[in-house]
Amino acid sequence: MFSRREALGCLAASTALAYTPTLAQEDFYAGKTLNIIVGSSAGGYYDTAGRTIARHLARFIPGKPSIVVQNQPGAGGLAIANKLAHTLDRDGLSIVVMSRALPQLAFLNDPNANFDPLQMTWLGSLSSYKDDAYLMVVNENFPANSIAELANAPRPAILGGTRGGSTNITFALIAKDMVGMKVEVVRGFPGANEIWLAMERGEVDGQIVDISAIMVGRPQLWAQRKLKPLIAFGRTDRLEEYQSVPIGRELMKSSDDFDLLDFAEMPFFMALPVVAPPKIPQDRANVLRKAFMDMAMDAVFRAEMLKAGIMTSPIDGESVHRLLERASQTPAEVRQRFARLLSDK
Repeated sequence: MFSRREALGCLAASTALAYTPTLAQEDFYAGKTLNIIVGSSAGGYYDTAGRTIARHLARFIPGKPSIVVQNQPGAGGLAIANKLAHTLDRDGLSIVVMSRALPQLAFLNDPNANFDPLQMTWLGSLSSYKDDAYLMVVNENFPANSIAELANAPRPAILGGTRGGSTNITFALIAKDMVGMKVEVVRGFPGANEIWLAMERGEVDGQIVDISAIMVGRPQLWAQRKLKPLIAFGRTDRLEEYQSVPIGRELMKSSDDFDLLDFAEMPFFMALPVVAPPKIPQDRANVLRKAFMDMAMDAVFRAEMLKAGIMTSPIDGESVHRLLERASQTPAEVRQRFARLLSDK
Protein backbone atom coordinates (compact mmCIF):
# COMPACT_ATOMS: atom_id res chain seq x y z
CA MET A 1 0.00 0.00 0.00
CA PHE A 2 1.28 3.48 -0.88
CA SER A 3 2.12 5.87 1.90
CA ARG A 4 0.71 9.41 1.75
CA ARG A 5 4.20 10.70 0.81
CA GLU A 6 4.54 8.12 -1.99
CA ALA A 7 1.07 8.93 -3.30
CA LEU A 8 1.84 12.64 -3.37
CA GLY A 9 5.09 11.91 -5.14
CA CYS A 10 3.31 9.86 -7.82
CA LEU A 11 0.71 12.61 -8.22
CA ALA A 12 3.42 15.21 -8.65
CA ALA A 13 5.23 13.03 -11.18
CA SER A 14 2.07 12.36 -13.19
CA THR A 15 1.17 16.06 -13.13
CA ALA A 16 4.63 16.93 -14.40
CA LEU A 17 4.30 14.40 -17.19
CA ALA A 18 0.88 15.76 -18.13
CA TYR A 19 2.27 19.26 -18.55
CA THR A 20 5.58 18.34 -20.13
CA PRO A 21 4.31 18.46 -23.79
CA THR A 22 2.79 21.93 -23.30
CA LEU A 23 5.95 23.23 -21.68
CA ALA A 24 8.03 21.71 -24.47
CA GLN A 25 5.81 23.37 -27.05
CA GLU A 26 6.06 26.72 -25.28
CA ASP A 27 9.82 26.33 -25.13
CA PHE A 28 9.89 25.58 -28.85
CA TYR A 29 7.69 28.41 -30.16
CA ALA A 30 8.76 31.09 -27.68
CA GLY A 31 11.05 33.54 -29.41
CA LYS A 32 10.62 31.84 -32.79
CA THR A 33 9.19 33.19 -36.05
CA LEU A 34 6.39 31.33 -37.80
CA ASN A 35 6.29 31.90 -41.57
CA ILE A 36 2.93 32.04 -43.36
CA ILE A 37 3.53 31.56 -47.06
CA VAL A 38 0.91 32.58 -49.60
CA GLY A 39 1.30 31.07 -53.05
CA SER A 40 -0.18 34.08 -54.82
CA SER A 41 0.51 37.78 -55.17
CA ALA A 42 -0.47 40.42 -52.63
CA GLY A 43 -4.00 41.77 -52.43
CA GLY A 44 -6.15 38.82 -53.44
CA TYR A 45 -8.42 36.35 -51.67
CA TYR A 46 -5.70 34.04 -50.32
CA ASP A 47 -3.37 36.90 -49.42
CA THR A 48 -6.15 38.68 -47.49
CA ALA A 49 -6.81 35.48 -45.55
CA GLY A 50 -3.11 34.89 -44.89
CA ARG A 51 -2.54 38.37 -43.51
CA THR A 52 -5.61 38.14 -41.30
CA ILE A 53 -4.39 34.80 -39.96
CA ALA A 54 -1.02 36.40 -39.23
CA ARG A 55 -2.65 39.01 -37.02
CA HIS A 56 -4.40 36.42 -34.84
CA LEU A 57 -2.77 32.98 -34.87
CA ALA A 58 -0.01 33.70 -32.34
CA ARG A 59 -2.65 34.30 -29.64
CA PHE A 60 -3.47 30.60 -29.78
CA ILE A 61 0.05 29.12 -29.98
CA PRO A 62 1.91 28.40 -26.72
CA GLY A 63 4.94 30.67 -26.62
CA LYS A 64 3.27 33.23 -28.93
CA PRO A 65 5.81 33.28 -31.79
CA SER A 66 6.26 36.22 -34.13
CA ILE A 67 4.50 35.70 -37.47
CA VAL A 68 5.50 37.00 -40.88
CA VAL A 69 3.74 36.65 -44.24
CA GLN A 70 5.63 35.86 -47.42
CA ASN A 71 4.10 35.95 -50.90
CA GLN A 72 5.67 33.35 -53.17
CA PRO A 73 3.58 33.25 -56.35
CA GLY A 74 4.61 30.96 -59.15
CA ALA A 75 2.95 28.50 -61.53
CA GLY A 76 -0.47 29.26 -60.10
CA GLY A 77 0.68 28.23 -56.62
CA LEU A 78 2.22 24.93 -57.71
CA ALA A 79 5.74 26.17 -57.02
CA ILE A 80 5.12 26.58 -53.30
CA ALA A 81 3.06 23.36 -53.12
CA ASN A 82 6.00 21.39 -54.53
CA LYS A 83 8.42 23.20 -52.22
CA LEU A 84 6.14 22.43 -49.28
CA ALA A 85 6.30 18.74 -50.06
CA HIS A 86 10.04 18.43 -50.67
CA THR A 87 12.29 21.28 -49.52
CA LEU A 88 10.50 23.41 -46.92
CA ASP A 89 11.89 22.79 -43.43
CA ARG A 90 9.85 20.26 -41.47
CA ASP A 91 10.27 22.03 -38.15
CA GLY A 92 6.75 23.37 -37.64
CA LEU A 93 7.78 26.94 -38.42
CA SER A 94 6.25 27.23 -41.90
CA ILE A 95 2.64 26.94 -43.02
CA VAL A 96 1.07 27.65 -46.41
CA VAL A 97 -2.23 29.21 -47.41
CA MET A 98 -2.77 27.00 -50.44
CA SER A 99 -4.93 27.44 -53.51
CA ARG A 100 -7.83 25.04 -53.06
CA ALA A 101 -7.57 23.41 -56.50
CA LEU A 102 -3.92 22.33 -56.29
CA PRO A 103 -4.51 18.97 -54.54
CA GLN A 104 -6.96 18.10 -57.30
CA LEU A 105 -4.21 18.57 -59.90
CA ALA A 106 -2.09 16.01 -58.08
CA PHE A 107 -4.94 13.48 -58.31
CA LEU A 108 -5.08 14.17 -62.05
CA ASN A 109 -1.39 13.23 -62.35
CA ASP A 110 -0.53 16.70 -63.60
CA PRO A 111 3.22 16.54 -64.37
CA ASN A 112 3.74 19.89 -62.64
CA ALA A 113 2.07 18.80 -59.39
CA ASN A 114 4.94 16.96 -57.76
CA PHE A 115 3.40 16.23 -54.37
CA ASP A 116 1.02 13.86 -52.60
CA PRO A 117 -1.83 15.76 -50.91
CA LEU A 118 -2.49 12.86 -48.55
CA GLN A 119 1.00 13.19 -47.04
CA MET A 120 0.64 16.87 -46.12
CA THR A 121 -0.08 18.11 -42.58
CA TRP A 122 -3.46 19.75 -43.06
CA LEU A 123 -4.37 22.23 -40.33
CA GLY A 124 -7.87 22.82 -41.68
CA SER A 125 -9.81 25.15 -43.93
CA LEU A 126 -11.33 28.51 -43.05
CA SER A 127 -14.22 27.82 -45.42
CA SER A 128 -16.29 24.75 -46.19
CA TYR A 129 -18.47 26.89 -48.48
CA LYS A 130 -21.43 26.61 -46.13
CA ASP A 131 -22.43 30.22 -46.80
CA ASP A 132 -20.62 30.66 -50.11
CA ALA A 133 -21.15 29.58 -53.71
CA TYR A 134 -19.37 29.64 -57.06
CA LEU A 135 -21.89 31.69 -58.99
CA MET A 136 -22.39 32.47 -62.63
CA VAL A 137 -23.32 36.14 -62.39
CA VAL A 138 -24.30 38.58 -65.15
CA ASN A 139 -24.77 42.34 -65.17
CA GLU A 140 -28.18 43.67 -64.16
CA ASN A 141 -28.85 44.87 -67.73
CA PHE A 142 -28.34 41.43 -69.31
CA PRO A 143 -31.64 40.37 -70.98
CA ALA A 144 -32.19 37.19 -68.93
CA ASN A 145 -32.90 36.61 -65.26
CA SER A 146 -32.78 32.81 -65.18
CA ILE A 147 -31.51 29.76 -67.04
CA ALA A 148 -34.92 29.39 -68.71
CA GLU A 149 -34.85 32.98 -69.94
CA LEU A 150 -31.23 32.58 -71.05
CA ALA A 151 -32.27 29.68 -73.31
CA ASN A 152 -34.56 32.07 -75.21
CA ALA A 153 -32.33 35.15 -75.03
CA PRO A 154 -31.38 36.79 -78.35
CA ARG A 155 -27.71 35.95 -77.76
CA PRO A 156 -25.56 33.89 -75.38
CA ALA A 157 -24.15 35.32 -72.18
CA ILE A 158 -20.51 36.28 -72.77
CA LEU A 159 -18.42 35.31 -69.74
CA GLY A 160 -14.92 36.53 -68.94
CA GLY A 161 -12.32 33.86 -68.13
CA THR A 162 -8.66 33.81 -67.23
CA ARG A 163 -6.23 31.19 -68.48
CA GLY A 164 -6.99 27.72 -69.84
CA GLY A 165 -7.53 25.23 -67.02
CA SER A 166 -8.66 27.88 -64.54
CA THR A 167 -11.73 27.21 -62.43
CA ASN A 168 -13.83 29.97 -64.00
CA ILE A 169 -13.31 28.51 -67.47
CA THR A 170 -13.77 24.92 -66.29
CA PHE A 171 -17.15 25.68 -64.73
CA ALA A 172 -18.19 27.78 -67.71
CA LEU A 173 -17.55 24.69 -69.85
CA ILE A 174 -19.50 22.52 -67.40
CA ALA A 175 -22.38 25.00 -67.60
CA LYS A 176 -22.23 24.99 -71.39
CA ASP A 177 -21.54 21.33 -72.18
CA MET A 178 -23.15 19.47 -69.26
CA VAL A 179 -25.98 21.79 -68.24
CA GLY A 180 -26.62 23.10 -71.75
CA MET A 181 -26.52 26.78 -70.86
CA LYS A 182 -26.30 29.36 -73.65
CA VAL A 183 -22.88 30.85 -72.82
CA GLU A 184 -19.61 31.69 -74.52
CA VAL A 185 -16.27 32.45 -72.89
CA VAL A 186 -13.74 35.17 -73.66
CA ARG A 187 -10.43 33.91 -72.29
CA GLY A 188 -7.11 35.42 -71.42
CA PHE A 189 -7.96 37.98 -68.73
CA PRO A 190 -5.10 38.31 -66.21
CA GLY A 191 -7.45 38.03 -63.24
CA ALA A 192 -10.88 38.68 -61.77
CA ASN A 193 -10.32 42.43 -61.44
CA GLU A 194 -9.77 42.77 -65.17
CA ILE A 195 -12.98 40.81 -65.78
CA TRP A 196 -14.86 43.18 -63.46
CA LEU A 197 -13.56 46.11 -65.49
CA ALA A 198 -14.63 44.43 -68.73
CA MET A 199 -18.10 43.86 -67.25
CA GLU A 200 -18.32 47.53 -66.30
CA ARG A 201 -17.37 48.51 -69.87
CA GLY A 202 -19.93 46.11 -71.34
CA GLU A 203 -17.25 44.00 -73.07
CA VAL A 204 -18.48 40.85 -71.32
CA ASP A 205 -21.75 40.10 -69.56
CA GLY A 206 -20.48 38.27 -66.51
CA GLN A 207 -18.19 35.68 -64.99
CA ILE A 208 -18.18 32.69 -62.65
CA VAL A 209 -16.90 33.76 -59.24
CA ASP A 210 -17.20 33.11 -55.48
CA ILE A 211 -19.58 35.20 -53.40
CA SER A 212 -16.57 35.83 -51.13
CA ALA A 213 -14.52 37.05 -54.08
CA ILE A 214 -17.37 39.38 -55.08
CA MET A 215 -17.43 40.74 -51.53
CA VAL A 216 -13.68 41.35 -51.68
CA GLY A 217 -13.63 42.80 -55.21
CA ARG A 218 -17.03 44.43 -55.80
CA PRO A 219 -19.01 44.38 -52.55
CA GLN A 220 -21.22 47.29 -53.58
CA LEU A 221 -22.53 45.37 -56.61
CA TRP A 222 -23.52 42.45 -54.41
CA ALA A 223 -25.07 44.63 -51.71
CA GLN A 224 -27.10 46.58 -54.27
CA ARG A 225 -28.11 43.39 -56.15
CA LYS A 226 -26.67 44.67 -59.39
CA LEU A 227 -25.42 41.19 -60.23
CA LYS A 228 -27.86 38.48 -61.31
CA PRO A 229 -26.91 34.91 -60.33
CA LEU A 230 -28.04 32.27 -62.83
CA ILE A 231 -26.55 29.05 -61.40
CA ALA A 232 -24.58 28.08 -58.29
CA PHE A 233 -21.77 25.53 -58.12
CA GLY A 234 -19.92 24.27 -55.06
CA ARG A 235 -23.10 23.58 -53.11
CA THR A 236 -25.28 20.59 -52.26
CA ASP A 237 -28.36 22.76 -51.66
CA ARG A 238 -29.66 26.11 -52.87
CA LEU A 239 -28.59 29.33 -51.24
CA GLU A 240 -31.14 30.38 -48.66
CA GLU A 241 -31.10 33.95 -50.00
CA TYR A 242 -31.49 32.82 -53.63
CA GLN A 243 -33.90 29.90 -53.59
CA SER A 244 -34.79 30.48 -57.25
CA VAL A 245 -31.18 29.90 -58.38
CA PRO A 246 -30.54 26.22 -59.17
CA ILE A 247 -27.37 24.40 -58.18
CA GLY A 248 -25.32 22.48 -60.70
CA ARG A 249 -26.04 19.11 -59.08
CA GLU A 250 -29.76 19.48 -59.83
CA LEU A 251 -29.11 19.82 -63.53
CA MET A 252 -26.76 16.96 -64.34
CA LYS A 253 -28.19 14.76 -67.08
CA SER A 254 -26.46 11.47 -66.24
CA SER A 255 -24.70 9.71 -63.38
CA ASP A 256 -21.39 10.12 -65.22
CA ASP A 257 -21.93 13.89 -65.37
CA PHE A 258 -22.84 13.93 -61.68
CA ASP A 259 -19.66 12.02 -60.75
CA LEU A 260 -17.55 14.46 -62.75
CA LEU A 261 -19.21 17.45 -61.09
CA ASP A 262 -18.74 15.85 -57.66
CA PHE A 263 -14.98 15.61 -58.30
CA ALA A 264 -14.85 19.07 -59.88
CA GLU A 265 -16.55 20.70 -56.89
CA MET A 266 -14.35 19.04 -54.24
CA PRO A 267 -12.02 22.05 -53.78
CA PHE A 268 -14.91 24.31 -52.79
CA PHE A 269 -15.61 22.26 -49.67
CA MET A 270 -12.07 23.05 -48.47
CA ALA A 271 -12.09 26.51 -50.01
CA LEU A 272 -9.42 28.19 -47.87
CA PRO A 273 -7.00 25.46 -46.77
CA VAL A 274 -3.94 25.94 -44.57
CA VAL A 275 -1.26 23.26 -44.55
CA ALA A 276 2.17 22.45 -43.13
CA PRO A 277 4.86 20.19 -44.63
CA PRO A 278 4.60 16.42 -44.25
CA LYS A 279 6.22 14.67 -41.30
CA ILE A 280 6.68 17.65 -39.00
CA PRO A 281 7.07 16.61 -35.33
CA GLN A 282 3.75 15.31 -34.09
CA ASP A 283 3.58 17.54 -31.02
CA ARG A 284 4.08 20.64 -33.20
CA ALA A 285 1.50 19.40 -35.70
CA ASN A 286 -0.96 19.02 -32.83
CA VAL A 287 -0.20 22.54 -31.57
CA LEU A 288 -0.68 24.08 -35.01
CA ARG A 289 -3.90 22.18 -35.70
CA LYS A 290 -5.42 23.16 -32.37
CA ALA A 291 -4.26 26.77 -32.67
CA PHE A 292 -5.67 27.00 -36.19
CA MET A 293 -9.12 25.74 -35.18
CA ASP A 294 -9.20 27.84 -32.00
CA MET A 295 -8.40 30.89 -34.10
CA ALA A 296 -10.86 29.91 -36.84
CA MET A 297 -13.70 29.75 -34.31
CA ASP A 298 -12.69 32.94 -32.51
CA ALA A 299 -15.33 35.68 -32.78
CA VAL A 300 -12.81 38.51 -33.17
CA PHE A 301 -10.96 36.71 -35.97
CA ARG A 302 -14.18 35.79 -37.80
CA ALA A 303 -15.45 39.35 -37.54
CA GLU A 304 -12.26 40.68 -39.13
CA MET A 305 -12.47 38.11 -41.91
CA LEU A 306 -16.08 39.09 -42.59
CA LYS A 307 -15.13 42.76 -42.62
CA ALA A 308 -12.59 41.88 -45.31
CA GLY A 309 -15.40 40.19 -47.26
CA ILE A 310 -14.52 36.55 -46.50
CA MET A 311 -17.15 34.34 -44.91
CA THR A 312 -15.80 31.63 -42.65
CA SER A 313 -17.23 28.16 -42.03
CA PRO A 314 -14.20 26.31 -40.65
CA ILE A 315 -13.40 22.59 -40.83
CA ASP A 316 -10.46 20.85 -39.20
CA GLY A 317 -7.49 19.10 -40.76
CA GLU A 318 -9.01 15.66 -40.39
CA SER A 319 -12.07 16.78 -42.37
CA VAL A 320 -9.85 18.17 -45.13
CA HIS A 321 -7.95 14.88 -45.24
CA ARG A 322 -11.20 12.92 -45.57
CA LEU A 323 -12.27 15.09 -48.51
CA LEU A 324 -8.93 14.43 -50.19
CA GLU A 325 -9.13 10.70 -49.55
CA ARG A 326 -12.55 10.62 -51.18
CA ALA A 327 -11.27 12.59 -54.18
CA SER A 328 -8.28 10.25 -54.54
CA GLN A 329 -10.70 7.32 -54.89
CA THR A 330 -12.59 8.89 -57.82
CA PRO A 331 -12.63 6.39 -60.71
CA ALA A 332 -9.83 6.89 -63.23
CA GLU A 333 -12.22 7.42 -66.13
CA VAL A 334 -13.93 10.30 -64.30
CA ARG A 335 -10.60 11.94 -63.50
CA GLN A 336 -9.46 11.49 -67.10
CA ARG A 337 -12.63 13.13 -68.40
CA PHE A 338 -12.14 16.03 -66.01
CA ALA A 339 -8.49 16.35 -67.08
CA ARG A 340 -9.64 16.66 -70.69
CA LEU A 341 -12.04 19.40 -69.63
CA LEU A 342 -9.20 21.25 -67.89
CA SER A 343 -7.02 21.01 -70.98
CA ASP A 344 -9.69 22.58 -73.19
CA LYS A 345 -8.09 25.62 -74.85
